[in-house]
Amino acid sequence: MNILKIGDIAPNFSCKDQNGNIIKSSDFFNKKLVIFFYPKANTPGCTAEACNLSDNYLKFKSLGYEILGVSADNEKLQKKFSDKFNFPYSLLCDENKDVIMSYGVWGLKKFMGKEYMGIIRKTFVIDEKGKISNIIEKVKTKEHASQIIG
Repeated sequence: MNILKIGDIAPNFSCKDQNGNIIKSSDFFNKKLVIFFYPKANTPGCTAEACNLSDNYLKFKSLGYEILGVSADNEKLQKKFSDKFNFPYSLLCDENKDVIMSYGVWGLKKFMGKEYMGIIRKTFVIDEKGKISNIIEKVKTKEHASQIIG
């Protein structure tokens, strides 16, 4: 599994979104991109994070950013999540965890004294040249947009 750092070239990917469309990293060539990884659609923390980014979507667009959310949820769950909150960006359905593994966000987690493997909430900001310009590891779900763009 990759351990990515600022300055690295972002891994290439090709993955279905909530509508069954194939989304590729090459679709974002010459654009700034925010990719946020979240554990599970429609859970409180993931909803707060996704809604905060959605609420600030026009600000992101005005600064030239595109946004993608990624989890291991299937198309049906991602579509339900997206439709429920009317997200203006795509949610990738990485059921095989190819994108998740290539970005190094699969790991050991702890909750209520139990340890398990899962998606580590993390966000990558990628510049127009495909390089990682920022990594947010301590995501504040209700204030995530301000962590990315101030």
